[in-house]
Amino acid sequence: MSSGKVSPGSEARLTWRRPLGPSAALGLVVLLALGFAAMRAVGMFGPPVFRLALPLGFVLMMALPWVLLSREGRAQIGLAPAGRARHYLLGISFGLACATAALAIGILLFGKSGDNWFVTISNYYRSSVDTSGFGIGRLHLFFTVPALLFSPIGEELFFRGLLQTALEQRLSRRTSTILECGLFALIHLCHHGLVRSAEGFAFLPISGGLWVILMFGVALGFAWLRKYSGSVLPAVAAHAAFNLAMNLWIFEALWP
Repeated sequence: MSSGKVSPGSEARLTWRRPLGPSAALGLVVLLALGFAAMRAVGMFGPPVFRLALPLGFVLMMALPWVLLSREGRAQIGLAPAGRARHYLLGISFGLACATAALAIGILLFGKSGDNWFVTISNYYRSSVDTSGFGIGRLHLFFTVPALLFSPIGEELFFRGLLQTALEQRLSRRTSTILECGLFALIHLCHHGLVRSAEGFAFLPISGGLWVILMFGVALGFAWLRKYSGSVLPAVAAHAAFNLAMNLWIFEALWP
C-alpha cells in the first residue's frame, strides 16, 4: 500500500457535475454509503418482496459516477482502462487466490457448519430461489452470472473509486484506504456474521470477526490494484474473479 505520506488535498480536486467543496462532497458520499448499507441489509434480511434492494443498490452504485461526476471526475476515480494487460491478469489471479484461501480457512476452522462463511452464502442462495432440480449450469446462471456483474462493478466504482477519492480530498491516502476498506468489510457482515432469527439479530463473534478481517484484507488488495494500475478496472476484475471462484467452490464443494 501507499506509504501514507500523501497529504490531504494534494491530489487534483474531484470534479462534480455541480460544484461541491471537499467537505460537502465527502458528506454526500458518506450518506450514500450509509444508504447502500441500509439497502443491503433490507435486501438480505427483509421480507422476500424487498430482495431486489440488494441488486438495485449495486446498479445505483454503477450509475453514480455518470450521475454525479464530470468526465474529468470519472477519470479521477479511476474509471479509465489500465495501461497494461498484466494489471488485469494480476487482479484476476489475486481474486482467485483470495477466494480459494477463504474456502480453505473456512473448511479448516469450521468444516461445513453454519460458521463457515461460504456455507452461509450458499444457504442464502437456497433461501432466495427454489433451487430444487437445478443443475450446475442453472445454478451458475442464477447466481454466478449476476455475481460477476453487479457487485464487482458497483462496489469497486463506489468504494475504490468514488468513496476513496472523496476521502482523499480531506484525509491522507492511508487513512482513506483504511476507512473505505473497513466500511466495505463491515457491510459484508450482512453476508456472514449477522444472523436473524425469530428472537432477533445475533452476531457470530468468532467466524463473523474472521470474515470481517478477511474482507478487509481482500479490500486492501483491491485498493492496492486501483492505485498500482491507475485504474479501478483491475480491481473490478479481481472482485469478479473472487466471486467466480467463490461460487465454483460453493457449488462444487459445499452444495448438498
